[in-house]
Amino acid sequence: MEVSGDCAAVEEGCRTPRRGGFEIPAPVICPPAPRKKVAHVKQRNPPKNGYFQPPDLEALFAIAPGQFS
Repeated sequence: MEVSGDCAAVEEGCRTPRRGGFEIPAPVICPPAPRKKVAHVKQRNPPKNGYFQPPDLEALFAIAPGQFS
């Protein structure tokens, strides 16, 4: 069995390729994060009749005395 010139490379051990095509490129600087868009909220005037005033909710859920005794 005849061994070619590759045997010398095996005896030297493994190495990183050093030619120009194999170089690790310089790190690229990441672009900045996108800016947060500002939401333009239109101010509304209060309703002419005022805001809804719900009835007293505690009165709706009150239990009449003596119902569940």
